[in-house]
Amino acid sequence: MKIRNTHDTLKREALLHPRVKAEYDALADEFSLLEELVKARAKDEKTQEDVAKAIGTTTLAVGRLETGGSKQLHSPTIATLRKYAQAVNHKLIIKLQPN
Repeated sequence: MKIRNTHDTLKREALLHPRVKAEYDALADEFSLLEELVKARAKDEKTQEDVAKAIGTTTLAVGRLETGGSKQLHSPTIATLRKYAQAVNHKLIIKLQPN
């Protein structure tokens, strides 16, 4: 029996529904930022624990930051993102681009 319920398959099937796709597309900027955080940490060969120690928080908090967990409660501050960037030897750059 072939297992077909992989993450990619579930995502592809879910995105066939217009309302799901609209909600997913509305989160594109957040997904992009989360991906950048994880890429930067991986490039610097740091663990979530390494980052947590560097910015004075818990591994759980770093995990939530990287996955968008608890985003209903609050968004990370610029200061938190700056600390994260410094912990993984990167510079935080925020810019607006025309559509």
